[in-house]
Amino acid sequence: MSRLLEGRVAIVTGAGRGIGRAHALELARHGAKVVVNDFGVSLAGEGTEETPAHEVVAEIEAMGGAAVVNGADVADFAAAEAMVRQAIDLYGGLDILVNNAGFVRDRMLVNTSEEEWDSVVRVHLKGHFAPLRHAGAYWRAEAKEGRQRAARVVNTSSGAGLQGSIGQATYSAAKAGIAGLTLVAAAEMGRYGVTVNAIAPVARTRMTEGAFDTSAMALPEDNSPIVAWLASEEAGDVTGRVIEIDGSVITVESGWAHGPARDNGARWEAEKVGPALRELLGEAPVPEPVYGA
Repeated sequence: MSRLLEGRVAIVTGAGRGIGRAHALELARHGAKVVVNDFGVSLAGEGTEETPAHEVVAEIEAMGGAAVVNGADVADFAAAEAMVRQAIDLYGGLDILVNNAGFVRDRMLVNTSEEEWDSVVRVHLKGHFAPLRHAGAYWRAEAKEGRQRAARVVNTSSGAGLQGSIGQATYSAAKAGIAGLTLVAAAEMGRYGVTVNAIAPVARTRMTEGAFDTSAMALPEDNSPIVAWLASEEAGDVTGRVIEIDGSVITVESGWAHGPARDNGARWEAEKVGPALRELLGEAPVPEPVYGA
């Protein structure tokens, strides 16, 4: 296997199981030192009971790589900062942030509780923002000191966030927010040598099993080679993109863009809106259907 990421330092959140675990192992195979984040272990690694994150670290070490466990709640602002600092202090820097942590609380919109909404939005959206905020501040400081790094961020959106998914209003909203965050972060952080992209992975995991038939779905590790390449120095010209991965198929997603328009030359009168808007809708592409519709 190539050493595409030799000498680079990575954080992978939610890396104890599923897609995150596959990412951590793939990055390590390509030479990266990996902070394996999995909520449930203290920041100091306290406790002797083996956790999924410990198992991932053990696998990486068995292949001759370097890795360490981190137990931060990635949506806790201070804990996310400490996670970034752990990578820098232990390995001398940070080059790669893969935001992957999350969970679902599937429910039809009218049955969704406030607690369910808050918890899902918190872990997905704030759980992307907090590590990205602190990693970004580090990369900005490095650039200002003349030590600009070829930094890479890979966020995790979803087809549910891009096309919508019935029964997943909260999850879809959070994942759509991550796609928007990716675009803004890419535009703001490029001056510091940082690229920011997102993937929309398709895989058979704990989050999908039980919700529908997953027997034909791709495996978690099918997504990780794309993440490894996006995390490499070679990918420096790719930023602000959302890429869907479905087994052997990768698709560059095309998001919101200006479509057909009419200039009325003055403030619109309500009775004229209908005919004009219907004409525009007839010229616009038909949206992809919401999953489950």
